[in-house]
Amino acid sequence: MKYKIDQLKRSYKKSDFKCGTTLLDTYLHKQASQDVKRKLTACFVLIDTDKNVMGYYTLSSSGIPREFAPEKMVKKMPPTYSQLPVTLLGRLAVDKSMQGNSYGELLLMDALKKSYEVSASAIGSLAVVVNPIDKKAEGYYKKFGFILLPGTKKMFLEMNYIAKLFE
Repeated sequence: MKYKIDQLKRSYKKSDFKCGTTLLDTYLHKQASQDVKRKLTACFVLIDTDKNVMGYYTLSSSGIPREFAPEKMVKKMPPTYSQLPVTLLGRLAVDKSMQGNSYGELLLMDALKKSYEVSASAIGSLAVVVNPIDKKAEGYYKKFGFILLPGTKKMFLEMNYIAKLFE
């Protein structure tokens, strides 16, 4: 079966999506389309040939307080920036039937690539930030180089690091 990643559309079947985390399932079923419509987030979905949603992630603009950013990055920033621009990878989930087959990694790499491309051409962003839902998710993001931001539960991956993945 073939799969592709696309922006969430009404015609895509999301009602059967179940990743095992009620919060993430409910978000896709009830909130994602409204958030996209309101321009709060962009939602990208992994769909099969029958247009069933098999995974998804969301991206939006965000900022982090200067004091939470890594010191080596803060040193390079003008002092007038109290908030540093980042891209928020708000949610990432894969249907239970697809878990363990690297589709989460495929979605994550797609999210990082999109974030990098936009930061390089249209909207400034120093990093991608995630807010892991639990310790398992935190461990997952650590495998890809994300670091914990001191004083928060957020994790951070610098855009300069991401650039090296795609250049």
